[in-house]
Amino acid sequence: MRQKITTKRLVKNMTLSLVAQIISLAASFIFGMIVPKFIDEYQYSYWQMYLLYVGYVGVLHFGLLDGLVLRYSQYDYDELDKARIRSQFQLLLGFTSILAFLTCLASSFFLEDVTLWIVVLVAIGIVSKNIFSYTSYTFQITNRIAQYAILVILQKAVYAITVVILLICRVNDFYWYCIADLFGDIVAIFIGACLNRGLYFGKGLAPKELFRETWQNVSAGIMLMIANFTSGLLIGGAKMVIQWRWDELIFGKLAFSFSVSNLFMTFITAISVVLFPSLKRMDEKEFPEVYEKIRNAISPLLFYVLFLFFPGCWILEMWLPAYHQSLVYLGILLPIIVFSTKVSLLTNNYLKAYRKEKLMLIINVASVAIGFALFLLGAYALNSLDFVLYAVVLVIVLRSIASEIVVMKIIRKNFTFDFIMELLMTVSFILIVQFLSLWWACLAYTGVLVIYSILNRNKIVAIFVQLRHLLHRKKVLAGNTTDGDDEAPCAPDEALATKDENEHGQNIES
Repeated sequence: MRQKITTKRLVKNMTLSLVAQIISLAASFIFGMIVPKFIDEYQYSYWQMYLLYVGYVGVLHFGLLDGLVLRYSQYDYDELDKARIRSQFQLLLGFTSILAFLTCLASSFFLEDVTLWIVVLVAIGIVSKNIFSYTSYTFQITNRIAQYAILVILQKAVYAITVVILLICRVNDFYWYCIADLFGDIVAIFIGACLNRGLYFGKGLAPKELFRETWQNVSAGIMLMIANFTSGLLIGGAKMVIQWRWDELIFGKLAFSFSVSNLFMTFITAISVVLFPSLKRMDEKEFPEVYEKIRNAISPLLFYVLFLFFPGCWILEMWLPAYHQSLVYLGILLPIIVFSTKVSLLTNNYLKAYRKEKLMLIINVASVAIGFALFLLGAYALNSLDFVLYAVVLVIVLRSIASEIVVMKIIRKNFTFDFIMELLMTVSFILIVQFLSLWWACLAYTGVLVIYSILNRNKIVAIFVQLRHLLHRKKVLAGNTTDGDDEAPCAPDEALATKDENEHGQNIES
C-alpha cells in the first residue's frame, strides 16, 4: 500500500535528512578546511582535478537513472516490479565496467605520471559513482528517507574517516585521497545492496523486454540528465577553463574557494531529496502555495547566511594563510548560493513535477553556451580570472531568473519585486567585499541587511512564526506515537504548513 504523506512522516523524513547532511557537512569541512592544511598545494590541486572530472561521470548512464526517478517516484518499494528495476542495475553495471576498462586501457598508451593516475581513478569512478547513484535513487524514489540517510551517512563517514587516517599517517600523495572517495562509494553500495536485495539480486528481464524498458527510461530521463549535466557545467565549466588556462596552484586556490561555497550548499541536498517525491504525491493544485511559502523563507535566510563570510574570512586567514587569495575569489562567488539554492530546491523540482524537462534543458543549455563563451573570452582574450568568476555569478543569476519566470507562468505567481531585491543584495555584497577592508565590509553589509530586513519584515516574521509552529507540532507529534496516528494523513492545509516549515533550504543532480 502506498505510503501517505503525513505530518509525522514529513517531520521524520526531514529530521533524518538533516542528520545525514550534518554528516555531509562535517565531511565537507574536513575535505575543504583540514586537508589543505596538511598536504602541499600541488597535491591538493591534483586531488581537486580528480574531484572535478569524476563529478561528471554520472552522465554516462545516459538518462537511465533519471528515467527511473521520473517514472517510479510515485511508487513504494513493495509496489515496484523488482525484476524490471534490477535489470536496469545489471545493465548499468555491465556497461560502466566495460567503459571503465576501455578508458584505463586507452589512457595507458597515451598518458603518464600524474595525468595517468587521475584518468585511471576517474575511470574507476565511472563504475562506483553510477552504481552509488542507482543505490541512492532507489531509496529516494520510494520515499524511504531513513535508508537513504543511512546510505549518505555511511558514504560520507567512510570517506571522511579514511581521509582523517591518511592525514594522521601524514600521507601527502593525492591518489590515496581519491581512493578514499572510491572506497566510501563501495562500502555504501554494499550496505545499500544488503538493505535493498530485491533490486540487485535475481533474474532480470528477457532481452527484448530489457531493451524496451531501457529505451523507456532513457527516453524519459535523457533530457533531465542533460539538463542536470549542463547545470553542473556552469561552475564545472569555469573550473575546467581555469585549469586549462592557468597553472595548478591557481586552479587549487580557486577550487578551494568553490569548496568553501559548497559547504553552504550541503543542506540543500537534504531538502531536495524530500521535496520531489513529496511533490509527486501531492495534489497539483497545492503546488503554487507551497512554492511561494518556501521561496519566501529561503531568500531572507540565505542573505543572512552570507554574513558568515566575514567571521569565516577572519578564521580562514589564520588557519590557511597560504590560501589568502582564495578568500578574494570567495567574496565574488559566495552569492551564487542564493540563486543555486532556488534552482536546486524549487525551480528544478517544480519543472520535474510538471514534466517540463524540455524547458529545463533549453534553459540550462543556453546558460552553458553563454557561460562557456564568457569563460573562454575572459581566460584567453582578456586573461582575467576575475572576469571568469564574475561571469560565473552572472550566468547562474540569469539561469535562476529564467527558470523562475517559467515556473511563475505555470503557477501564476509574480516575484518581480523579489528579483530586484535579490539582485541589489547580490551586487551590494560583491561590491562591499571587493572594495572595503574586512571589518568595514562587515559593518557595511550589516547596514544593508538591516535595510533588507525592514523591507521584508513580513516575510521574516512569517519565518519565525512557522518555526514556532514547527516546534509546537513536533511536541504534539512526540505525544502521539501510536500506529494509527502515524498513518493518519494530514489535511491539505496541515500538509502544506508542515512542508513549508521544514523544506526551506541539489534537486537530485547526477
